[in-house]
Amino acid sequence: MLHCKDCEFYHQHADGSPNLRCDPFSTIKEPECLSKLQLVQLMALTRSNEATQAMHRRFAPLQEKMFKHMEREIDEASEADQWKVDDDEDDRDQDPFLL
Repeated sequence: MLHCKDCEFYHQHADGSPNLRCDPFSTIKEPECLSKLQLVQLMALTRSNEATQAMHRRFAPLQEKMFKHMEREIDEASEADQWKVDDDEDDRDQDPFLL
């Protein structure tokens, strides 16, 4: 079995993480190479997902403030228009012939 460190398509980053420059359609030398390539890609996908989650955690307090502000604005707009709704409903309750 060929080890990745002995392959010409292997490169190691400064932090020690592997960089496989294999092409799964043409340069795979052994069946294990494909499994290793999939594993490295899965690790990169996991790191990307973790970075996205970290950004969402940073934005969460700001989003909560924005939602509270929007709810307050909607409530204030509803209260401002409340007098229109109350008068119409009272008239209908008092006079059954009004539509």
